Amino acid sequence: MLITFYGVRGSIPAPGPKTAKYGGNTSCVHIQLDDQRELILDAGTGLRLLGRKLINKTNPINILLSHGHWDHIQGYPFFAPIYQPDRQINVFTSVESGHQLLCSLFDQMDGSNFPVKAEELPSHSSCIFKGAESVLHERNINITKKPLNHPGGGSAYKLEDDGMSVAYVTDNELDPPYKLSTTYHEWVEYLHDVDVLIHDAQYTEDDMPHKHGWGHSLISQVRQLAVDAEVGALVMFHHDPDRTDAELDEVQIENEKHLKSHRCPTKSVCAREGMQIKLSKTIAGGDTIIDIL
Repeated sequence: MLITFYGVRGSIPAPGPKTAKYGGNTSCVHIQLDDQRELILDAGTGLRLLGRKLINKTNPINILLSHGHWDHIQGYPFFAPIYQPDRQINVFTSVESGHQLLCSLFDQMDGSNFPVKAEELPSHSSCIFKGAESVLHERNINITKKPLNHPGGGSAYKLEDDGMSVAYVTDNELDPPYKLSTTYHEWVEYLHDVDVLIHDAQYTEDDMPHKHGWGHSLISQVRQLAVDAEVGALVMFHHDPDRTDAELDEVQIENEKHLKSHRCPTKSVCAREGMQIKLSKTIAGGDTIIDIL
């Protein structure tokens, strides 16, 4: 399994010299399995860069959307494969009704907000509202969902393949002031022993209480979740657009101190554009080897 990060920023793209190391594109992660099986997690501005790679392929594309907010869909009109004649692109929504998410993804291509209309695309693009788990299972991709704590809702995804696992939990508030969709204890159970946890870590204590309820987690909370869930590697994701490279370097130092103080073997890294994580099994087929590239 190979995980590649194409967009790691939250809320709005943040290009510039102070964000060049970790990147300024919004959420997009690519997962490559064997036998041409692959998944795309979210369609933020990082999707444009991924499209340059996938344009050279012909296999169907599967996109899982965590939710329909702008920073998770705004790369779709610039995704080169949607302009390939007859290219099959399946977009799996995170809500059962699907209507709002469908509108936010395709209605941005309405001829006014974007010059090309969605119905004019030469590719076969379709939104699948219900049963993402069962549809993908038929394609030998094993996914389970969990509701996010985020205004407007959304879904976390856990992918398991050949004894390896990765969880994608973005835009999730671990301790919100509104009614919980998933409790902390349920997160610990859902994420227990996953090889790689990619989790929203947008805020610091200095951002509170002003941003409490905005649907994102404190960096300190995510550190503790990784310890409690005993994950193999923690990837902090969805960086605040105002968080500089220097500040994220400090976050990484604090991560290592926290894990060491708890005598926790979990690896930790702040996500950056272009970063890859390779998962493989030992020769004996037992433990998972996690290489952060």
